[in-house]
Parts: sequence; structure tokens; C-alpha cells
Amino acid sequence: MSKRPIRTFSLLAFFFLLIYCASFVHKVHAQLSPSLQTILENGDASDAFWAVVVTDSAGNPLEQYHADKLIRPASAWKLVTAAACLNYLGGDYTFLTGLYGTGGQQGNTWSGDLLVRGSGDPSISGFFYEGNPLFLFERWAELLRSMGITRIDGNLIGNESFFDDVPYPRGWEWDDLSYYYGVEINALSFNNNVVDLEVLADGEIGEKPEIQWFPFNTPYVDFINEQVITPPESSYDESYRRILGTNTIILRSTLPRGYYETEPLSVTQPSLYFIDTFRRVLQMEGIRLTGRLITDRQERNWGDENRYRLLHEHESVPLRRMIEWQNKESDNFYAEMLLKTLAAEMYGVEGSTELGLEGVEEFIHTAGLDTTRTTLRDGSGMASATLIRAGDMNLLLHYIQSFDWFEDFYTSLSVAGVDGTLQSRFGGSFVRNQFFGKTGFVSGVRSLTGYLHTKSGQRLIVTLAANNFSTKTSSVDRVQEQILEALYSMY
Repeated sequence: MSKRPIRTFSLLAFFFLLIYCASFVHKVHAQLSPSLQTILENGDASDAFWAVVVTDSAGNPLEQYHADKLIRPASAWKLVTAAACLNYLGGDYTFLTGLYGTGGQQGNTWSGDLLVRGSGDPSISGFFYEGNPLFLFERWAELLRSMGITRIDGNLIGNESFFDDVPYPRGWEWDDLSYYYGVEINALSFNNNVVDLEVLADGEIGEKPEIQWFPFNTPYVDFINEQVITPPESSYDESYRRILGTNTIILRSTLPRGYYETEPLSVTQPSLYFIDTFRRVLQMEGIRLTGRLITDRQERNWGDENRYRLLHEHESVPLRRMIEWQNKESDNFYAEMLLKTLAAEMYGVEGSTELGLEGVEEFIHTAGLDTTRTTLRDGSGMASATLIRAGDMNLLLHYIQSFDWFEDFYTSLSVAGVDGTLQSRFGGSFVRNQFFGKTGFVSGVRSLTGYLHTKSGQRLIVTLAANNFSTKTSSVDRVQEQILEALYSMY
């Protein structure tokens, strides 16, 4: 009889000892300050999978929670692509898009073909050219007119052989492919491979809204307008879908009366879109093309001056400015175009996503990342299978600080409360203007990675990631902002 209470006590003691040890192991593994633990536990996204990694500028760990676990970084992955491109290509790298001619000029006629050699330039749009996406076509039309040419007796050919013919990385979701963030990747691209739709619900309730699109309501796309104007107090419900493999776009949005909407929508066969737009600009400038529009992947000896006469070569803005656009605006198109360019330049073959990722993997391996624990699918992070350990993001950001191109990389980051994808965040916070980083967002993922300047003057390297959450993104954002504010004061 006397032994039973002793056994009961021993079992209870052992049970509580297990609980204590489990709690202790959890805290050691987490290595989070109590204030950060409280923020995670009390936030609206406490049931999400969280990773928090903070190191000082020398790479010494300060705060770690799930640092060794794989996360979906979403668009924060663009930092990895940017670093690899700056390392191998350099900030001064530029793209050269050439206009060539075969045959020759006879009076006011060019007797022969015109060819455009695609170089993978993602910037043939209005972003760097005073908002005029047609700038290059107008420049070339002006050149031909200055030569006295009003007729081209030949074909207009777009050559896209600098890249492979695979339009998308593996792992992109089909319902993203109608929108500007899921466009086809092609060595000869124009206007980010989208048409810019404008919708004005200016009619009567129940009627269709008016639509127009850039460039010049081009018939290259076919809009099926099934949209409906609804009462002014109703909500806007967006519905756009391009029938895959075609340039037919179905519009089924409902818009409150008086509502104005703009939406960039993707096109297929971007190289054909490029030369089709060029032909229309030529026509507007009084230059007639008698031949066909052709796209090809033929390898040509462009240096053969007897066969191909270089009429003009457009040089892009330098890579550092493209990286800045890519990171501040979180532009998927730029990331994928630059990734394929990296492959073409590193390996001397047609650029592909897979070879570009091999180049990225080679680079991050030199940084000390365990590439066997990393899954690479794209350059932008939109593929859900792109995975990296949270701690490795910090390791890479520490590693690149010693490179001579680091200033170009650092300048490309969004500034909290000031610009880019962080412009609307941290507005009233003392972290405003003190955090320089990159956001990431896809369904169920919100990440934030970069450099935090603290109250004491330290520069910390921070990676915050929430995966698998179902709450509002704004709730996750608030948790991340509270963590940054705590770090700013603590260190």
C-alpha cells in the first residue's frame, strides 16, 4: 500500500519533467527573445508557419526561429536572382537589340527583308523612356524616313534565338497567366508582353462599359467584352481571362457605374507582338510593308556585313537600373528575362530557365549555402516549389556585402515607407527609412528580407517569412512590422 503514492509521485514528476524539457528544447531551438515570441504568439497569424532569422552585419546570429527550415520566399527570391546577375554580368551590362536589312535601297524602296535581332532586353517599354513604350519603333521609323524609304519590299522578321522556346518556368499556376505578373518570356519582347486595357463604366446600369487598350486598340488581341455596369453603390468584381494559347481575352467584370479600371493583360507569341506593333508604327509614319510578318529561331551570322546590314542598334539602360526596377517593383517579367540572359551569357547557348538556375546555384554554393537543401524553379519566386532555408537567405545577404557591386544591389532595395513595394508600409513607424529590403507575396506566403538600421546604429540582416496562413495579408504585415520595430529598439 505504501508504494503506490511513491509510484504516482514519480510518474507525475517524470511527466512534468518531460514538459519542462520539451519547453526548454523548444526555446533553445527557437532562440527568440521573449518580446519576439510574444509578438508571434499574440498575432492574428499565430497558426502560420513562421521563420525569423536575424544576424548582425558580420553574420553572427541574434534571433533564430526555424532558421534551418525550408520556406517559400515568394518574390524575396528575386534578391538571389539579382545577386547572381550582378555578379556574373556586372552592373554596366547592357542589351543590344539590332535592326538589320538584307538587300538594299532602290530609290524610296528597301528591296529586301528587315530583321530585328532579339537580345533578351526586358526594358523595351516606357519605364525608362519617358513613358513611351513605342520609342524604339518610332526611332526606327524616323531612321527609315530619313533615308527616304517609304516602302519595304520584303518581310519583317523577328529573331528570338537568344532564348529557348519555353514560355514559362515550371510551377507557375495557369490562372496567373492572363495577367502582367505571369507573361511569356521571349528574347524579343515589348511593353512587358502585355496590352494595357482601360475600362470606363460610363453607360447605363446593365450595359457594357466602354473599353480601349494600348497600343492603339491593336487587333493583335481580341477582347470579348461581357462586362456589366452595376449600381454605383455596388462593389467592383474583377474577371479577366485569356484563353490559353490564343490572344482572345474574355472580360466578365462587374463595375459600379462611373468606375474606371486599368489592367495590363498578357499576350501570347511576344516576338510576333513586337514586330506586329513595329509594322503598325511604320504604317502610321507612311512606310508600307509589302511582305509578311515572320518570327524565327534561326541562328544567323549577324557579323556577315555582305548579307546583314546593321541599320541601327539599340543599347538598353545598364543592368543596375533594371535590377532596381525589378526589386523595387517586384517585376516577375524582369527577373525571368534576366535569368535567361544569365544562362545565355554564362554558357554561350540559348538562354533557358534551367541553365540560368544552374548559374544561380553555382553562385549561392560559393556563398556557403547548402544547395542540396534548396529547390530552384524560377527567377521570380512565383513558383511554389522554389524553396530555400530561411537562414540561407541571411547567409547570402551577409556574403554579398563584400562585393564591389553590392552598392548596386543595396540601391535596388525598397525603402520602408518611401518607395517600391514598401512605400505604403511603415508610414507612421520609426522604422520608416531604416529598413531596406524586398517583400514577397503569393497565396499563403508573405516574406520580408533585407537590412535594418537600428537605433544604436547597427545594420542587421533580417529574414521574416510566414507560410501557410489563411488570415488577411495585412495581419501578417502588422506582425512583421512589430518585429522590425522591436529589433530596431533592442539592437
